[in-house]
Amino acid sequence: EKFFDIKCRKTGLKPSAAVIVATVRALKMHGGVERKDLGQENAKAVAEGLVNLKRHVDNVRSFGVPPVVAINRFDGDTAAELKAVEDGCKAAGVPVVLCSHWANGGAGTEDLARKVVELVEGGTADFKPLYPDEASLWDKTETIAKTIYGAAGIAADARVRGQYAQYQEAGFGHFPICMAKTQYSFSTDPTLKGAPEGHEVAVRELRVSAGAEFLVAVCGDVMTMPGLPRVPAAESIRLNDAGEVEGLF
Repeated sequence: EKFFDIKCRKTGLKPSAAVIVATVRALKMHGGVERKDLGQENAKAVAEGLVNLKRHVDNVRSFGVPPVVAINRFDGDTAAELKAVEDGCKAAGVPVVLCSHWANGGAGTEDLARKVVELVEGGTADFKPLYPDEASLWDKTETIAKTIYGAAGIAADARVRGQYAQYQEAGFGHFPICMAKTQYSFSTDPTLKGAPEGHEVAVRELRVSAGAEFLVAVCGDVMTMPGLPRVPAAESIRLNDAGEVEGLF
């Protein structure tokens, strides 16, 4: 969403296809399996976790871009689990390719490369951002929450609403929104797996990045980049009298 709504909007890029990378382990987690049990075969959980993958497929399609699912296959994945993913993708009408690039390098993604070329040459892409530049900052945030995250809407206290009004009036209203939230869930609760619907996305702060030309909507309990420790490593890095770098390790 950030690439489509921020980078493509700024640069004029129009993607012809998108690759969604999926793993059996991640789908099992979204199907309710605890981390300690992910090594055990559970095709049923994979099938139940496919709602998460389907949401990602729908999200890519909402931008007018055709997706292909790349299954990042690992040695622990069983035939039944892989079949569950393939069957789910076929039911969703999205092409799916097994990949083994972690083990075989480029040779492990040749089939994926051919499928991407096929999608691109098919010419079905009709890329469009999720919202227009002229939409209000509040409406942009709510559009992302509803369309991408499946939320019922967004919520903010008086202080944050004041930030929205302040930046809108200050001339930043045409900037896109960069959502800062947990990557583990479509909601702001990292423990809520699958494809939750009807939840509320609480915005606790709106920050303007004037140089980058976007606004950051900080949602939930999340640390934004760069996320440095109290004493960053940079404080111990220096050049000695011989012009050599010290303090890297």
